Amino acid sequence: MAEAIINHRLGDRWQAVSAGTKPSGYVHPKAIRALAEIGIHHEGRSKSVDEFRSIDFDLVVTVCDSASEECPVWLGGGKREHINFPDPAAAIGNEGQIMEVFRQVRDDIALKIPALLQNFEQTPSTKSYTGGMH
Repeated sequence: MAEAIINHRLGDRWQAVSAGTKPSGYVHPKAIRALAEIGIHHEGRSKSVDEFRSIDFDLVVTVCDSASEECPVWLGGGKREHINFPDPAAAIGNEGQIMEVFRQVRDDIALKIPALLQNFEQTPSTKSYTGGMH
């Protein structure tokens, strides 16, 4: 969701990619639905961090829930930041309860990551390319 939100809202200044150490092979349908609810049509794909090892990002933002997941370690270049979000795919409950977790994570991403990027932009000698890992 972070990739889609950043590219949709801040695509004139940032290019975000999302990747994981153990990609699922698909973008969760509830993530696509949660994004569509706020007007973002996303056709992304599940990607491995290995696809991006040769890229020196300006900023790498890890977004995993460090309480329940092992956060990936980025071995490439770039400043590293972490923002903790629960994994909505791990949510339990009925359909409505699970969807509400996806919405909450979506909304938190939409607030917290742009704020981080704005702060990064105010730092001297920044560029306009970012990456994310989950």
